[in-house]
Parts: sequence; C-alpha cells; structure tokens
Amino acid sequence: MHYVSTRGHAAAQNFSEILLGGLAPDGGLYLPAEYPQVTSAELDQWRTLSYADLAFEVLKKFATDVPEADLRALAHKTYTADVYRNARTGEDAGQITPLSVLEEKDGSKLLLQALSNGPTLAFKDMAMQLLGNLFEYTLAKNGANLNIFGATSGDTGSAAEYAMRGKKGIRVFMLSPHKKMSAFQTAQMFSLQDPNIFNIAVEGVFDDCQDMVKAVSNDHAFKASQKIGTVNSINWARVVAQVVYYFRGYLSATTSNEQKVSFTVPSGNFGNICAGHIARMMGLPIDKLVAATNENDVLDEFFRTGIYRVRKSAETYHTSSPSMDISKASNFERFIHDLLDGDSERVRALFHKVETAGGFNLAGGPGSDGDEFTKIARFGFQSGRSTHQDRLATIRDIQQRYNVTIDTHTADGVKVAREYMVPGVPMIVLETALPAKFNETIREALGRDAQRPAGFENIEALPQRFEVMAADVAQVKRFIAGHTGL
Repeated sequence: MHYVSTRGHAAAQNFSEILLGGLAPDGGLYLPAEYPQVTSAELDQWRTLSYADLAFEVLKKFATDVPEADLRALAHKTYTADVYRNARTGEDAGQITPLSVLEEKDGSKLLLQALSNGPTLAFKDMAMQLLGNLFEYTLAKNGANLNIFGATSGDTGSAAEYAMRGKKGIRVFMLSPHKKMSAFQTAQMFSLQDPNIFNIAVEGVFDDCQDMVKAVSNDHAFKASQKIGTVNSINWARVVAQVVYYFRGYLSATTSNEQKVSFTVPSGNFGNICAGHIARMMGLPIDKLVAATNENDVLDEFFRTGIYRVRKSAETYHTSSPSMDISKASNFERFIHDLLDGDSERVRALFHKVETAGGFNLAGGPGSDGDEFTKIARFGFQSGRSTHQDRLATIRDIQQRYNVTIDTHTADGVKVAREYMVPGVPMIVLETALPAKFNETIREALGRDAQRPAGFENIEALPQRFEVMAADVAQVKRFIAGHTGL
C-alpha cells in the first residue's frame, strides 16, 4: 500500500513513512493510491471479532509494511477494557464502543454508538491511544525522537497528551485557543505535569492555532531540524484508526450484509466523518453520511450549496459545542480529491484559492470553479445545522424521554439525525464525549451537574501549567526550539 498527496507533487510513501508526519511536502494530505476493498465474506467473518481483532483486520489493509504480528500486538495493547473503562452502565463493561437503541418510531430506529469510554472521555481516544503506541513502536525501531506539534479546539489536545505522556522519545507541544474551551477540557490538558507535555494557550481562535501548525509543517527545514510530527486529524494513521468504529457500528446494528445503515457525525474539522467516507469507499454498506455542524456551519453550507467558504476569525462563533468551533475543515481536502476523481492539479488550485480568496464554488454556473456539486449524492453526504437553543432542547428531550444524558456535540448530532431518519435504515449517531466535559451547558439545560466518572471529581481545582502566547508562528517556533534539546 502506497500513499500519495492530494496535491500530486510528493513522492509516494508507505504507511510507516507517513505515520510520524502530517502534511505532505507539497502541502497536501496523504491518501492511499487506491482504497482497499472489503468483501462480503470478510464482513461475515468480522461480525464475531473483538474490537482489537477487528482493528487489526482493518489496519492491516493500510499498514502493509508493518509486520502483522506486531500490528496485531499493537491493536491488542490499545483496545482493552482497562483503557476504555468509562462506559455509562454496567452492561457496557468490557465493550469498547457499545451501541444502544435510543428511539424507535414509524419503522425508523435511532441508535447511539458510545465512543467516549477512553481516558479523556472523548472519541479522540479511539484513535489517539493507538497512535501513541504506533509512535512509540516506530521510534523504538529506529532509535529516534519525535516532537509532536498540534492544535486543539478541546478534545484532541487532551487525548493526544494522555496517549503520549511518559512515552519514550516523544515530546508534545499543543496549541489551544486561550479561554475558549470548557473548564473541564482546559483542566484536562493544563493540569498535566509530565515533563514531556507543553501546553500553549494562543490568544485567538482554533483556526489561528491550526494555521500555525500548517505553517510549521510547511517549513521543511525547521520541521526536519526539530523532528516535528503531528497528531491532528490530518495525520493519516489517526483517520484510519477511526475507520474501525464505523465497521463495528455497522456490524453491531445489522445481521446481514444486505442491510444498510446511516451515520450522523458531529462535524467541525471533517476528520471523524472523513473516516466514515473512507469506510464507505472500502465497500461498507453505508447509506447516508450526515454531517451535523453547530453555528460554525461551513460544512453544512457546502453540502447544501456546493460553496466552500471559510470564515475569518471574527466570523467564528464561540459556542457551547466548542470542539466544532472551526471555520476551515482540514480533512475536507481528502474528500474533494475523491469528488474530483483524483485530479490533484484541480485540488491544488482549489485549495490555493482557499488560502487566497477564502473558498471555492463547485455549484456550477457562471464564475464557479466546477459543477461537481451534483456528484455529492453519490458519496452519500447530507448535512444539517444545530444552534445553542437546539442543543438545550435536545439534551432536555433525550433526558426526559429516555433518562439518558448526552453532551452538547452529541446533541447536535441527534438533532440533525432526526431530520434524516427513514424507515428500514438504522441511523447511528456517533457520540463524541461524556457530558461531564461540558458541564456548564448541562447545568443550563437540566439544572444539575453532569455525572463524572471516578477520578475526575475535582479536576478543575488541580494546579495548571501552560504558556500564553500571541498567534505568532516565530514565537512558537522559538519556544519549541528552546524545549526540544535539539
């Protein structure tokens, strides 16, 4: 399996060669030269597998240069009941991503797939725990070190830091928007005292942080001299790890490969739903992939109109589902590459226009950049938007009807999912976090605090260690260089 850049000007590489990096040298994102396919016979065999064994089966189709025995051991080291222990009920004990029926009516079924049982109570743990083990394995084989540089709008940072803390040969430098995460999210990151973890609070919004990560990735000399890698959702290994739970969700919700399911995914940076797109391209029988956005609705606008229009910092809202407060979806380029049938020169031109003109238009007609909007339906994508009042109403409704508390991002997903349910096709909403991470909004919606798993009772009161900086690439580079020892 070889990987190519979406922009077509980077040499093909294998899985291990792209594992530790982010952007390709030409500024594009890596994709497999062609998607591996899954047969019906394989799906039948996979129905009875543990999550760890299913992960191995999916991953080995992409990581063909890693010895299978090593890959299987890494999957079994990662996906254990001890690591993913924060399930909501005793019935879920030992399950990694339990599926539960939320409601059934008029022949339609709405399900929740719990992805937040890991150490930081968010779906990012599903990939990040594997990434930490893969990084350590690869670095040890090569006797190398890695300085991870990333950005977070809330959950990626803590998931990365918990996965990498104490790992040999790894330091983490994580940017986050200053005072724009929930108190719980902030405390999860800033309370870590491990010497290989460095938190940088940026005076700006998430997109300022993300732009700095891309700027450093595109400075090839600095990246090489400081041995910079990334764990953001542009990292291909992280996206592939997320593909696994789409297979698990489908296999748990069906009894035959003739059946289809749909997924609704709370979406900001397009990484989570991009994994669903990849699963569908591999042959998983997915009917619809529904992107649920919050007030920062750049993705909803595209899937409704064909116009991709990134927002400026001043136009980016700080919302009660803050992990989706994103105005420029980094992983979106991978889907556009597929939508344009792999035409890397057009991809290159369109995303150059994103940087220079703020977006592009594929709706057709005078002045547009193409007419591919009509092809989107072939890929199963639909979308919807949710607001703060929608979140409050959905959280209250689900609590009153089913005695289930959901977090704010999952509430966005449920609200939009209900708009696209059809008889005979189960709709799976990917739960993204436990409600304790967004207690301020849970209290507003329900008049009480969210339940906290053991060990997180007073996390906000712990001492915090972080640096506040301007959105200045040069200053961040100096900080990294001064703390890597290189």
